Amino acid sequence: MDYETPQFFRVMQYAAEADRDVVDMVSGNPDWDPPEGLRDALRDYAEAGVDEYQYAPSPGLTELREEIAARRGVDRDRVVVTNGAGGANHLAMTGGLDHFPGEEVLLTDPVYPYYAGRVNFVGAEMSFVPVDDDGRLDPAAVRAAASEDTAVIVVNSPNNPTGAVYDADAMRAFVDIAEANDALLVSDEVYDHFDYAGRFASALRFDSPNVVATNSFSKSMAITGFRVGYAVFPPADGPHGELLDRAQTRHMLTNVSGSRPAQYAVLRALQTTSPDYYAASRRRLQRRIDTFCDALADVGAEYNRPDGGFYVMARFPGFPGSFENVFELVDEGGVAGMPGAAFGDSRADWIRFAMMTDRVETATARLADFFD
Repeated sequence: MDYETPQFFRVMQYAAEADRDVVDMVSGNPDWDPPEGLRDALRDYAEAGVDEYQYAPSPGLTELREEIAARRGVDRDRVVVTNGAGGANHLAMTGGLDHFPGEEVLLTDPVYPYYAGRVNFVGAEMSFVPVDDDGRLDPAAVRAAASEDTAVIVVNSPNNPTGAVYDADAMRAFVDIAEANDALLVSDEVYDHFDYAGRFASALRFDSPNVVATNSFSKSMAITGFRVGYAVFPPADGPHGELLDRAQTRHMLTNVSGSRPAQYAVLRALQTTSPDYYAASRRRLQRRIDTFCDALADVGAEYNRPDGGFYVMARFPGFPGSFENVFELVDEGGVAGMPGAAFGDSRADWIRFAMMTDRVETATARLADFFD
């Protein structure tokens, strides 16, 4: 697979230019409202003084970092607010490659393509560990693949695209593997609010100097356009404190700082949003997942029912998940999904569908007609 060129917009553009109505199940953009506190904060910000329209502190607004730190149980100084989770992952992965002795990044297959694209971008080596039949990453397989050549191990839970959620035992094992191989575990936890199984465990709970946890508010608050994410690095006074210093420097050199109004609004939303908001989002997505998976069963497709996140992967008999077949599904079926081939070899025959639309029932009816 060519991980040098992002493929998501290729499929989205094809669907947008189709000569018919198409249900977009490629995009990961939430279709529900952000928290009301966020909207209120933006209204208030419009009347803020001139100082509030200037650069934010490079590591992020102090109050926002304090709020994040309190929620994650870490010291504020370890938190760097970034341009989405993508910025956080970039700082973590490149920092790990520079700091640790290996030259390899260990990734999951299937993989979120931007992880692999980032490795290509910096010219590093990469290896892949295939998931099992249930879409889970077996710690034993990661342990067997890791070596002295490994500098970074990337784990995403809840996972895009498989929907796997890793519990405390699995995450503890991933942390141990990183420590044993003098490598960095980058734990991307951007879907942590979308855990339907109730077993999500953050890598931060193990207090390891070999862990960077990344996250963002894009999905949980339905604000992908705000680009507010963060990374939690090991303490500056620990054995790998250089990671934090390097990340802060690179963040300043590339971004100077993040958007002050976006951070201000996210802070207000964190302070005022009830857990009911996130629970309602989960219920909405679970209903869509149930509807979609029932329809997949009716057409004889093999599929995963995700334990977290909001993606469903499916394999249709005689219709592998190539770009050509996905384009045919757009043209003839009116449904757009993401080719499994874009995520790696182990799920190349599958198609990934995002539950980010209220037209799931329309999509299921069209799939039933297409595969009839």
